Amino acid sequence: MDNFINEPNIKLIALDMDGTLLNDKGEVSKGNREAIKEAQEKGIYVVLSTGRSLRTCREHADSLELTSFLVTVNGSEIWDDKRELVERNLMKADLIQWMWELSKQHDTKFWAISTERNWFNDMPEDLHSFEWLKFGFDIDNDEIREIIKKELQSKGEFELSNSTLKNIEVNPLGINKAKGLKIVCERLGIDMENVMACGDSLNDIAMIKEAGLGVAMGNAQEIVKETAEWVTAANNEDGVAKAIRKWALGK
Repeated sequence: MDNFINEPNIKLIALDMDGTLLNDKGEVSKGNREAIKEAQEKGIYVVLSTGRSLRTCREHADSLELTSFLVTVNGSEIWDDKRELVERNLMKADLIQWMWELSKQHDTKFWAISTERNWFNDMPEDLHSFEWLKFGFDIDNDEIREIIKKELQSKGEFELSNSTLKNIEVNPLGINKAKGLKIVCERLGIDMENVMACGDSLNDIAMIKEAGLGVAMGNAQEIVKETAEWVTAANNEDGVAKAIRKWALGK
């Protein structure tokens, strides 16, 4: 879908990582790397806006020589160009406990992100002694996924999204990538209308809606494609580079 009419003036490029910037091998392609380098040389800020924590995205940010902010954990944390914390939005430990119990009740895989480390299908003995950022469910069974989603919605305390069709990502209510990018834009003196946001999953929808130009990947979930102004190539086909060259570099 190509709903975009006016030529945008892109000053900041916000990139999701998994399924967007990274190919299915978890790598940044040469094409994407070169396009990002050219954008930065032109004075355009490039910001990773990811569900990952700083621990699991920093290496990519450093290898790309990104000189701007990072929006991590779906907006629960924002880091500056020196990788120092700008903002952090925590989730109550009792809500993490409740979701862990829900996961055990339905025998699902899960992960959780604390400020200290990432947890996978395992939790600390005293989880109340940790500061928590996000919880995630990984559920193969569609029926169980819907049951858990309804339980989560009924609490009225969560921002729900996904990063694949089989998972549910849970952040504190009101925390998402768009909110994180707005804070970054305020710091940089940029309007959201000068942002191009690229993504593939539900946790990208908020920033795709709020950005001046929302771009869905060719491999994106259908609802993301319907929300975006433009659909680029897939993550395995340098879709990010194609979007950067068309809309930010004018090539």
